[in-house]
Amino acid sequence: MTNHVKLAEFARELRNNPTPFEIILWKYLKSSQLGGYKFRRQSVIGPIICDFLCPSKGLIVEVDGDTHDPVRDAKRDARLADMGYITMRFTNYEVGRSLEAVLDLIFEKLQALPDRWEGYPRPHPNPSPKGEGLFE
Repeated sequence: MTNHVKLAEFARELRNNPTPFEIILWKYLKSSQLGGYKFRRQSVIGPIICDFLCPSKGLIVEVDGDTHDPVRDAKRDARLADMGYITMRFTNYEVGRSLEAVLDLIFEKLQALPDRWEGYPRPHPNPSPKGEGLFE
């Protein structure tokens, strides 16, 4: 089994067993509820699994528990930055006690970031129903 397949399986496991604070934040990020921006949970980027990713802006949101290592996280964030991503980190405490402020900060960052697909053809938000388009 390749590393990518293992990573994808581990990401699926993480999606199926989120932390209580990831559940809280996901309630507000899912279904494009935060300003219409789409987020994915436990996305694989290279060798890294990110808690939440807004692909159109390249914004990663991480919810850090007590076990996070700031030095390791800084290296990880730098690696993601080298790939063109911006990482925002919030603690479990911040998500649990100041959720509105966390959401405001995420929304402000989303609005400030350029669209990653500017100048490129964008995928249609609503693909053709079965039976229409190229594969009739």
